[in-house]
Amino acid sequence: MPENRVMMITGAAGGIGRATVKLFSEKGWMVIGVDRSAFGAGFPENGVFIQADIAEEDNLQVIFSEVKQVTETLDAMINNAAYQVTKPMLETTTEEWDAVMASNLRSVFLSTKLAHPLLAAKGGGAIVNTSSVHAIQTSANIAAYAASKGGLLALTRAMAIEFAPENIRVNAILPGAVDTPMLRAGMNREHAGDGSLHERLENLARKTVNGRVGSPEEIAKAIYFLADGEQSSFMTGQALVVDGGATCRLSTE
Repeated sequence: MPENRVMMITGAAGGIGRATVKLFSEKGWMVIGVDRSAFGAGFPENGVFIQADIAEEDNLQVIFSEVKQVTETLDAMINNAAYQVTKPMLETTTEEWDAVMASNLRSVFLSTKLAHPLLAAKGGGAIVNTSSVHAIQTSANIAAYAASKGGLLALTRAMAIEFAPENIRVNAILPGAVDTPMLRAGMNREHAGDGSLHERLENLARKTVNGRVGSPEEIAKAIYFLADGEQSSFMTGQALVVDGGATCRLSTE
């Protein structure tokens, strides 16, 4: 069994996921990554990558059976996987709505139930849920995603209260505009104007107080801050917004 700290992350093959995998590995953690997509080259040699869709409950049972073959404990669980539908709510089908909820919200409920015994067996640890600024401020044509991320924020608070006796802290990270494949795929909503993808990204950057789009590495560092506990040991049930100041500016300005 590994002697170093062990973390598990869903959505490991995405933009924020890859940066988080890299950072934790560099910090000496053993990384267990899960994603419906292949990771490809570059996953830490001492880690374990499992390709599976966590939207399916049966898959999660299989995933955690594999996890228990390599570790009896977890120090951190990062619920990072996400799926996005970008279309008007009235055009969103029931199947699309359910797919977003299954990937973004139900999966956290299910995976946390399975991860909890491994965290408790270590005497405590941390759960970090990747929510979104869409949980607190949103825009058009992204209703299902916003609802799922808002629900995740409420779930974070509830879990923090329930898991405190086992010394398990639960917090959420709320990224703003971060240059990931998901952000680029969602630029069809026209919330950043017209023009080329590059022009729309520049328009989006100008809307932040910092004047730029964030990097996955910046979000990974915030996730590490919440998971590591060295500096966040008195934080639980909190929503940490990392958005370049986008949500602090009045929309009327």
